[in-house]
Amino acid sequence: MSGEKNDIFPQWAGEPKGVAAVTGQGRPGPGHSERTLGSARCWQSSTPTPDRQRQRRDDGTAWIAESGFLDGSVLLTNTHSVGTVRDACIRWMVRTGRSPATNVAPSGVFWALPVVAETFDGYLNDINGFHVRDEHVIECLEAARPGPVAEGAVRAGTGSICYGFKAGIGTASRSIEGRYTLGVLVQANCGKRQQLMIAGCPVGRELAEQTAGSVPAGGDETGSIIVVLATDAPFLPHQANRLAKRAAMGLAWTGSSADNFSGNLFLAFSTAPLAHASDAVERVLMMRNEVLSPVFEAAVEATEESIINALFAAEAMTGLNSRRVDALPLEAVRTLLLRWGPLKGGVAAS
Repeated sequence: MSGEKNDIFPQWAGEPKGVAAVTGQGRPGPGHSERTLGSARCWQSSTPTPDRQRQRRDDGTAWIAESGFLDGSVLLTNTHSVGTVRDACIRWMVRTGRSPATNVAPSGVFWALPVVAETFDGYLNDINGFHVRDEHVIECLEAARPGPVAEGAVRAGTGSICYGFKAGIGTASRSIEGRYTLGVLVQANCGKRQQLMIAGCPVGRELAEQTAGSVPAGGDETGSIIVVLATDAPFLPHQANRLAKRAAMGLAWTGSSADNFSGNLFLAFSTAPLAHASDAVERVLMMRNEVLSPVFEAAVEATEESIINALFAAEAMTGLNSRRVDALPLEAVRTLLLRWGPLKGGVAAS
């Protein structure tokens, strides 16, 4: 992203490690394509909130809960394109011979349930025009590789609105005691303007009157958020489930109360390798529960920072029916944070 966020936050809490997001093999690192986060064989668990979570939102999570494995791509899109993205991904796997590491018969025939998650972007996007097609999905899958992570109103986050401002994709990561890394990628499309908190300061409440009018005000929020967490720390599925739950705390730190229509999907996995012992046995490692707290803390911090990064990187946009959503006014945020005191050298309000 641009340097503006770093100008405002010269030192974010915790121990950052660049803008690493989620990729498939080995250590989490930067990289995502249009609607995919890569592919890996790994332990994983997901924790959706009860509201508005249906199988259409994440096609592969039933098998993840059953098997404990995430074996394939994670793809992000809009609400009405989930089926298209899922089908295109499987067609691409069949065409390219990219069978999963599991679920393959001796004959070579495989079955796949890609994880496809969505948020509703119908305020800015012509969502009922069904513009996402197979070729877009295939292009994204073939382009996915490690590298710098685009943030803001890009890819599946192009139509996202978060806390009443333009948002989209955001990433952050933490180095955990110099040994492991945890990366987070969000598709931020949730919250009401007056709820927004940045570094513990109620900037949304302060900005609500100054910037009213660019999005519908009042009532329940109608968006959602997707949070994907990846770590190379050795986790078993039940530990990944615990990790996924910590994303909700990072989301809460930014002000969300997860309203009735807000879907909140959290997906966590470990890329720690399995050791093949025999045809029937895999050897696995796990972190002791007594040493998990630094990983949980990293997940909370990186989730919060990813959401803020999505807001700071996005620019104003005019979309469907000339609807406009403004970007977060960074200079006004800087002024407010100086007033409230979280900035380095800032003076607390009297």
